[in-house]
Amino acid sequence: MDHPRVLLLDAAPGPLLDRELERLTGHRLAVTLNLRRVEDRAGARSAWSELVEFTDLDPFDEAALMAEFSRGPGFDALKSRAGVPLRAAFLAAATAPERHRPLRVIGRAGAGTDHVDLAAAARYGITVTHTPGSNANAVAEFALAQLLTLTRDLSAHNERSHRGAWGAPATPPRELSELTLGIVGPGLIGTALATRASALGMTVQAHARRPTAPPIRHVPSLDTLLATSDVVSLHLPLTPQTRQLIGRRELALLRPGSVLLNTARGGIVDEGALADALRDPAHPLAAAAVDTFAHEHAAFASPLFDLPNALLTPHVAGMTRTAMAEAALRCADHLAALLAGRPEGIPVASPAR
Repeated sequence: MDHPRVLLLDAAPGPLLDRELERLTGHRLAVTLNLRRVEDRAGARSAWSELVEFTDLDPFDEAALMAEFSRGPGFDALKSRAGVPLRAAFLAAATAPERHRPLRVIGRAGAGTDHVDLAAAARYGITVTHTPGSNANAVAEFALAQLLTLTRDLSAHNERSHRGAWGAPATPPRELSELTLGIVGPGLIGTALATRASALGMTVQAHARRPTAPPIRHVPSLDTLLATSDVVSLHLPLTPQTRQLIGRRELALLRPGSVLLNTARGGIVDEGALADALRDPAHPLAAAAVDTFAHEHAAFASPLFDLPNALLTPHVAGMTRTAMAEAALRCADHLAALLAGRPEGIPVASPAR
């Protein structure tokens, strides 16, 4: 029997790799593992050489990816994890009429699909699936850690203590129970954060297209939420409607001494405007925590570099063992179901209208 072929473009890390490969091969899928981001390449070859094939390419190199699809029979499906851009040119090449196996399914082990040209995927007959909610608890916990780090100025205290300096804050900070948390986009992650923040005594409000349920207070406009929150946390997908949603005008609406958290997508915030706000001691924004950037991975660059009131992390909010295992295994199940013609109950991403 000719089994569907799957390119595992960037596998789950460490010991989760074996679990992911077990799930994929258990579905009788013919797997090609890209070794480029695998830590123990020799170990992977030794353990899996009888069941999977191997390749070694930079997943962010579109030309290399297109060449991989041109060699041999091609692939029915592709699985990605780290947001590798899959644009129209690649999708066209992967589904060209001369292909023995045109690409039919793209699976993302994660919630966001903004790295895929969804309009082009639909045009070329490619189904794009993802795993919404798989990292909701992980990202919510991370946002809470960002919040506590900034509101209690932990980074500055840590830096001074390592220098042997001893001292209390000049202005004692407020406790969480004195603060209002504003959530922009109370989906699965935003709701998980709201539950945790409410348990710590925070007042929680949110802006969304639909009214929110208790304990989250619904705020009808983004401007009102920005002007009435001490901490603003972003939990939105990146779409044409949300790109640059938070710019200079929006940042100027914030309460004095406020904090901004972004664990969503870099393009939602104008990083240049955010950097200017953080450099200005008269600006109402006191600090920001940013885990997602407009330019990431090998292209990582930001005007936020070297700002002491900017807490920067490399898109790791959702990277817990539980979340990554859930995403990898669910993605494998989704790929197998779609390739077998069983789409019922499988989450599918559609182009934004």
